[in-house]
Amino acid sequence: MASKQKDMRRLDLAIPYVDPPKNKDDADMSGAMSSTMPMAAMFTRNRMIGWVSFVFSLQSWLGESPEQKKNASTPAYMSVLMSLMALVVTYFPIFMPPPAGQSNPVATPSPSP
Repeated sequence: MASKQKDMRRLDLAIPYVDPPKNKDDADMSGAMSSTMPMAAMFTRNRMIGWVSFVFSLQSWLGESPEQKKNASTPAYMSVLMSLMALVVTYFPIFMPPPAGQSNPVATPSPSP
């Protein structure tokens, strides 16, 4: 059982926490990631990268501060639209598969006589 001693801490000596000021030169990594990940998903046609880019860009759009909105070169909803386009590109072959004759672009050599 805890002993019943008087609390010796003094509230008048407590110093409240204050966030350090943000540096203006810090790079916006979330903006850079949310704009490059959809391109990586489209180039590699990787669906997992497409979904990660969609979730990441949606989080960066919803967590955008007014200062980031003011300083951004493009609006954050454009990265969400870009990631949706990446998802469309990665799932496009399921709905419209390539023609059967063009599935193998490498020409096979004909047998020699």
